[in-house]
Amino acid sequence: MRRRITAAVAASTVLAAGTGLATALAGRWASGTALGAAGGGRPAGFAGIRFTVHGSTADTLTLTRSTHALRPGTYRLTGRSGSAVVGSPLDVAGSPDTVVRQLIGVGPGRLPTGSSVGLTPQLYTGTPRSALGIEHTDVELPHGSVRLPAWLVPGPRDTWIIALHGLGATRELPLNVLPFLQRLRFPVLLPAFRGDPGAPRRAERAYRLGAGEWRDAEAALRFAVRAGARRVVLFGWSTGATMALHTATHSPLHRQVAGLVLDSPVLWPTATLRAMAVRRGVPAVLRPWAVAAAQRGGAPADPPPVPPPGERGAPPPMLLVHGPDDTIAPFAASRELAGRHERNVVLHTVAQAQHAAMWNADPDGYEEALRRFLTPLM
Repeated sequence: MRRRITAAVAASTVLAAGTGLATALAGRWASGTALGAAGGGRPAGFAGIRFTVHGSTADTLTLTRSTHALRPGTYRLTGRSGSAVVGSPLDVAGSPDTVVRQLIGVGPGRLPTGSSVGLTPQLYTGTPRSALGIEHTDVELPHGSVRLPAWLVPGPRDTWIIALHGLGATRELPLNVLPFLQRLRFPVLLPAFRGDPGAPRRAERAYRLGAGEWRDAEAALRFAVRAGARRVVLFGWSTGATMALHTATHSPLHRQVAGLVLDSPVLWPTATLRAMAVRRGVPAVLRPWAVAAAQRGGAPADPPPVPPPGERGAPPPMLLVHGPDDTIAPFAASRELAGRHERNVVLHTVAQAQHAAMWNADPDGYEEALRRFLTPLM
């Protein structure tokens, strides 16, 4: 509340003074708020979503009713005292102010009645081994003067998958699809990026929605090729998808990229900046300055590039997984990209799914679309 009051006062001052300095100060404040990552393993679309736990049984959890609490699919709830994984809402009688969801698992810790909890599509916490029982190796990716930590899950194929998480998430997000990718016998590399938990700090404060951070993804691509990958599929969520597009376009190793999987890609960055400003509580009067200040700080105004044609005269094949209910990255941008490149871009639509949570809303459909796309690239 205090921050919003401060924002209102700042806005009033700017409007009254009309000076360039006041505008710049308001823009800096607003852009910093708009671009603040959700943290805690919550992608940008899940920042600020909170519920109260109203009760539980061995098989159910009762939450405050809202659009997000009614969203179908599987998610993790996180609170100060613990976490739990819940499934889709159940059709059971109850209060009109609450919703009952299937309780799939509890822990670490517990969520007692009265707990305030957040929502995240990251189902798992820990490493591939501790979370899923999947063996992996801890590796380091040389990147200039630093080394980025990564998990390498072995597989017999010479086509590798590099999983690139987005803003607010961590490398635990791709664990949702790791069992499926392992069944297809792909080696999978899951890198952390600068600023992630356990990784080197970011040198720059501004976040560029993947337009600058793609070089972290390129470090993973270099590692994979040096380790024996003949082909690589870049699999990105949100700004991780943007990083994949930049890497496949600008990296000297772009010809090793056999395909891209883009989940909830940020293709219209200005629209995403506006949406993030709204989600982070930036007052409406300051939002244009928030976007302008973010773009002056390096956030892109133009869409990310489409990788150049390869040996067959077309960009590498792409699978876009997106849905019309995404409030952070407009679905229309993915539909437009797929329409421009019908020969090599497949669009898989997921209904009632929030940003970077396409798998959570429909895991079976998601994995079938992945299987069809990845099989020719094996």
